[in-house]
Amino acid sequence: MKVLFASSEIFPYAKSGGLSDVASALPKALEKLSIDVVSVMPRYGFMDRKKFKLFKECEIQLSGSTYQVAFYYDKKTNTYFVDTPLLSETLGMYGENGVDYPNNDIRFGLFSAAIVELALLLQANVLHLNDWQSALAAFFVKERGLAIKTLFTIHNLAYQGVFDRNALDRLGIDKKYFHIDGFEFYGKTNFLKAAIAWSDKVTTVSPSYAEEIQGYTYGCGLDGFLRFHGEKLSGIINGIDQNHFNPRKDKLIPFCYDENSLDVKHKNKVEFLKTTPLKDPRKPLFVMVSRLVAQKGIALVLENIDAILQEKINFYIVGEGSEEYTEQLEKLMEVYDNLYFHKGFDEALSHQVYAAADFLLMPSKFEPCGLSQFIAMRYGAIPLTHCVGGLKDSVHEDLLSGAKGIVFEDYTKEHFLEAFTRALALKKDTKKFKSWASDNMQCDFSFNKSANEYVELYKSIL
Repeated sequence: MKVLFASSEIFPYAKSGGLSDVASALPKALEKLSIDVVSVMPRYGFMDRKKFKLFKECEIQLSGSTYQVAFYYDKKTNTYFVDTPLLSETLGMYGENGVDYPNNDIRFGLFSAAIVELALLLQANVLHLNDWQSALAAFFVKERGLAIKTLFTIHNLAYQGVFDRNALDRLGIDKKYFHIDGFEFYGKTNFLKAAIAWSDKVTTVSPSYAEEIQGYTYGCGLDGFLRFHGEKLSGIINGIDQNHFNPRKDKLIPFCYDENSLDVKHKNKVEFLKTTPLKDPRKPLFVMVSRLVAQKGIALVLENIDAILQEKINFYIVGEGSEEYTEQLEKLMEVYDNLYFHKGFDEALSHQVYAAADFLLMPSKFEPCGLSQFIAMRYGAIPLTHCVGGLKDSVHEDLLSGAKGIVFEDYTKEHFLEAFTRALALKKDTKKFKSWASDNMQCDFSFNKSANEYVELYKSIL
């Protein structure tokens, strides 16, 4: 079995969110199971092609246009890169300054076509596609009658790759496929919907989210279509690369520690606070490491910010996203001396934040899986989460052992504040707090179990 794993971003080459980390960690876990797996992603303009070795060159025809494509290879990570002007001359992955590129349909339609060409060159049996950017590969495989099998993973149903109906013309796809069981989505063209239709199996990144997206609330307009294809839909929980996120040997944090040396974790907190205007390491340190978008619950946090910051805590937020939320946080810093907001994302900083934190706030309105809760628990920080999607599957308040955190059921101001109050009480109970942190640090948040589930799915479609 040879698997070609396709993603629009893979750490450490390109990263905008959790997809990048998953696309790095899962293939490594599959390799441990003796699966012959290679990865493929675009080579964007900010990536130096000189660091990679040329593998093959080809031409791809789309709607009468000929595109020159080169495949490069990095032996260190077993990753191939699609190099073509539309993808490889842009400074961003999907857009710039918060605005999507207007030709993303062609850019990622071309990427999907290139994935299929590479699969043929490598004689891959299975294509594992991720999110809408690689979705059309499933359609191209079926349209060409190829023997390759496809598994498509939905990482976040809210992002579907929806374009105007003329996108099919621009990609040279026959309009006969523009119908309710194919590309058509309320008069527009939907890439992700096409992958659901033409893939052999469809997964999403947690069992609870797989159930939720078949209902109206979280279905994003595709709930009925997902129910129709329910037999091939399943949920497999994400994991993290526990070698990369490892406080025992993390070179990005000042002091390494484990579940038996949480006093050393406190040293990280003391050191970290020195780099900020925040004072007094005795105060509980709450953090958010998040995109500042409605999904991640930032509005709920801001709705309760006065009540939160009136307590004797420190609150550190790192992230980027909506200008509205960014401006609110910057203004709040002028009012509260126990709040600090770092605009932007930095990998090293995020490790230092997790190593310093007592609590991670992750009150997502919806959450396909999430990785921050795993990373936080790995570093001995207790997550405070909304009981939804992958958070529901991975964080529990009532377990005697295993992954524990503070959980609230209803997405309301009252329930959130009650959970926040329970977090403060937990921190005051030093013995219990350290027990929870220590237990969490010993949990297996890797892809080991989930990788086996993916292998069984690959076998089922071959």
